[in-house]
This record gives sequence, structure tokens and C-alpha cells, in this order.
Amino acid sequence: MQSSEPKHKALFRTELDLPGRREGKVRDVYTLGHGEGSPRLLVIATDRISAFDVVMPTPIPGKGVILNTIASWWLRWIEGKGLCRTHLLSTDEGEIPEEAFIGSTSREDLAGRVTIGRLCGVVPVECVVRGYLDGSGWEEYRASGRVCGVELPPGLERGSKLPEPIFTPATKAEQGAHDENIGFDEACAIAGAETMRRLRERSLAIYLAAAEHAESRGLILADTKFEFGFPLDEHGEAEGEAILIDEALTPDSSRFWPGDKWKPGGAQESFDKQFVREHLLGLVSRGEWDKSPPGPELPEEVVLGTLERYAEAARRLCAGG
Repeated sequence: MQSSEPKHKALFRTELDLPGRREGKVRDVYTLGHGEGSPRLLVIATDRISAFDVVMPTPIPGKGVILNTIASWWLRWIEGKGLCRTHLLSTDEGEIPEEAFIGSTSREDLAGRVTIGRLCGVVPVECVVRGYLDGSGWEEYRASGRVCGVELPPGLERGSKLPEPIFTPATKAEQGAHDENIGFDEACAIAGAETMRRLRERSLAIYLAAAEHAESRGLILADTKFEFGFPLDEHGEAEGEAILIDEALTPDSSRFWPGDKWKPGGAQESFDKQFVREHLLGLVSRGEWDKSPPGPELPEEVVLGTLERYAEAARRLCAGG
């Protein structure tokens, strides 16, 4: 990998005079107002990074720009392949009204960080697809031989490729709480059986196509999660079918591994947040942190190493169309 010295001023939090402000783990969200009759959402990718559902106090300068680049590329790619409609309308910070900039945040601060999307009623289930065994899926498999109720063959190791990708939904937790893996029947009870059947089909189709693209770039897409929502009309009523929202197939929501270094039986080298997680797990093992807020400051080598991995993921996945 090439060195990735920060090229951007770190943006940890935004202050805009717009309604509906919400602060997620990584993104700040505002209501932007109507465009062509439909309400819109302004989503800003900051340089915050979270791990174990805790936001770290140290930003990764420029991470938000890279994250937004990858996410918007994938959303356009997904629509272009006819896999699913998405909420993406624009990535132009110039569409934010001038009167919104009354605080410490400038329009220049938001360059490359903006997604303007259709406002949607969110389906309250995370749509997770796993092609390989790791993370919470690996922990669940070790305990029961299953993941979200899906029976898997015995003898699999951490990092093993599954016989076929599986759909493993999870509940959407509030910030500071943990998402919880659930079975498909429970997901149907939450969001409706017809909705979940359609989202399972779409999630698997997107994963398979994206995994094929990643493989062509020398990467393994081990697992990923999607969010869907029903577009809202000018009266705030849901209309049409569920579309892909939030972001997709970034190192924040997916595990990407270099294909030439994949070896089942342990942790894999990755282009996702695992680099940060491994550093934090070292602190946990030494009794220096207990996975609860506030998170510890990240050393410079972890900041630069994380930025380097995000930049390399963007270069491999998005270069050349």
C-alpha cells in the first residue's frame, strides 16, 4: 500500500442550520426539504470512527470523503446493474442552501462528504449477507453450529467460505447498543413476511454481484449489511417498494479481505475497521479499556494505517468504473 498522509482537515461534527439533525456513529443527518415534490435527507460523512458500537474520540482525517466516494460509487453501480433502486439523488454540497451555514461548518468542509437522498421510512431490520464466517457469525457458529437459525456444516473455521451466501438479519440498535442477530422468522414478525422475503432476495442478489466485482479486483467480500426504506411522499406517506438507503459496501459496513492472503483459521488481513478493532482488543486484553464509552484515543500509527486501508479499498474497488 502507498502511504496515506491525511489530505483533509478532520471533520468530527457538523453544525448546520437545518431541521431534523441526527448524529449517528459516523454520519450527521439533516432534513433538506423537498426536491421535485419529495422530501430529501442530507447525509454527511464525518471522520468519526466507531468500533464495538463506541465512537472513538480520535477522527481519521479524510475518512469521510473516502467513505462517501465508495458508497456513492456502489449505489450508482447497483442502480446501473438494475439490482435495486437507491435513495441517492446527488453528492453536490452546492445544493445545501447558503443560509444553512451559520455555525462553524463551512461549505468547503463538506466537499466530497455529502449524500442527498430521498427521505424514507426505514425498515427496522439490518439485512446482513455472509459469504464467509467471521465476526458475530463466527461466534454464533462456535456456540451452536448455526448463524441466525441457518444450519451450517460442522468443522468450519474462522474465515471459512460458506457453501453459499446466507441471509442473517439483525435488529437495528440505538447508538451505544449492540445490533442483535435474529432469525428470519423474527425479522418477518418485525417488518412483515412479504417485505423480508423481497429484501432477502435483493440483498443476496446485490451481494453476489458485488462479490463478483470485488473478486475481479483481487478482493473478497466476506460479508456486508444493507438498509432499506420505503420512500416518503410530500405528505410523509410511504409509497412504492423498499429501496436501498444509507450507504452500501463500504469498509464501515463490510469485510473486505485481500484474496491472495486469505487463509481460513484465524483473523484475516482486511480493508475494514478490523485494523482498529485489533488495536482496541489489545487494550482490552491488557485491562486498559472495557469496550464501554468513552473510547480511547487512537495512536497516530492506527489513524494512518486505517486511512491507508480505506484509501486502498477505494482505489481497488472504484478505479476504472
